[in-house]
Amino acid sequence: MIAEILSTGDEVRSGALVDSNSAHIAEVLEEAGLEVTRHSTVGDDLDAISSIIKEIGARADVAVVTGGLGPTTDDLTAEAAAMAAGVNLCEDDHALLLIENFFSKRQRLMNPLNKKQAMLPKGSKCLENPVGSAPGFAVRIGNCLFFFLPGVPSEMKKMLSEKVIPEISALQGGIREFSLIRNISTFGLTEAAVNENLLSVIDDYPGIKLGLRATFPEIHVKLYARGRDEKTVSELLERATASVLNKLGNRVLSTKGEPMELAVGNLLKSRKATLAVAESCTGGLVSNMLTNVPGSSDYFLFSGVTYSNESKIKLLGVQQEVIEKHGAVHEETAIEMAVCARRIAGAKYGLSTSGIAGPAGGTEEKPVGTVCVGLATPGEVKGFRFVFQFGDRLMNKKVFAVTALDVLRKELLK
Repeated sequence: MIAEILSTGDEVRSGALVDSNSAHIAEVLEEAGLEVTRHSTVGDDLDAISSIIKEIGARADVAVVTGGLGPTTDDLTAEAAAMAAGVNLCEDDHALLLIENFFSKRQRLMNPLNKKQAMLPKGSKCLENPVGSAPGFAVRIGNCLFFFLPGVPSEMKKMLSEKVIPEISALQGGIREFSLIRNISTFGLTEAAVNENLLSVIDDYPGIKLGLRATFPEIHVKLYARGRDEKTVSELLERATASVLNKLGNRVLSTKGEPMELAVGNLLKSRKATLAVAESCTGGLVSNMLTNVPGSSDYFLFSGVTYSNESKIKLLGVQQEVIEKHGAVHEETAIEMAVCARRIAGAKYGLSTSGIAGPAGGTEEKPVGTVCVGLATPGEVKGFRFVFQFGDRLMNKKVFAVTALDVLRKELLK
């Protein structure tokens, strides 16, 4: 079955609001066995919305539309749907009851304008909104069954899973395609290099579609498999995944699309290891990433942002002669920082960063984009130097932080 997605609203059309709804809907519909062929976006214009609905109705089997179901004058989706279907808007008794109950349960006075949300195209089916005031509705227009949902993400997601997917399953009548997706997160190669490494996957595994998505500084590899037999599709996806892992080696972070900080956190937890971090150029970004992971208190013990040389010496205990001899941005200084952080916290591992994020401060020997990473383990200490070509300060800080975590990750994989 072919599916399309339509988002409405000037804020989405203009880019003022990122359309995360369409991405979520597409993923859910694909998992339900539908082939999503097109995403469309139109502003708050009655004729434009009605026109695109008619177009979709002529080419898709199922469509999900979000936005424009509110009580204000710029909420035009129900009226546009009625125009496209060639029917009138009618007050739906069930929809009105749902709206009234929504406000009474919250002991709030219902504004008369909210009655507008009960005006649905004649012949449509009201879809209850369990968490918001705007009911959705389903109606067939042309050859397509449309589901109209609110634009509020929390409301849309709940209605999609509880109201729309069961309807689609019934429509499929037990005959469906299975669509499985594998999201493999990687770090250490450019998007072009990842693509080059994986060119043979498409030839070796017919039926697999390959997609790449840059989530700076990670590259995510998407494998899509589709077919009528779930077991066959699953086995094909597993074989293709194994091929990707073989070709990319330790650059793979996760086969579940997990980011670097979660991959590192899982390794630390599984090894019952603890970590202390000392940061300079990354300004606490490494620690922020790690502590964004729920349960990070199991392994993350200490963070010190020692930006100045004085703080490195007085707070961490870095030897002054090391900084005087090598400078702040040097492998030896980074090693000292990692050793000191590990000692202060009593952690199993110490990790540090010191570098030049730019845009100024670089030299011929240490250009902007240079970062030194220190790693202290129970058995040895290591220093690394990396040079990146990004001219943007924030991009440099992000890639510095992820690079430091990658140093630790590879150590934990040994």
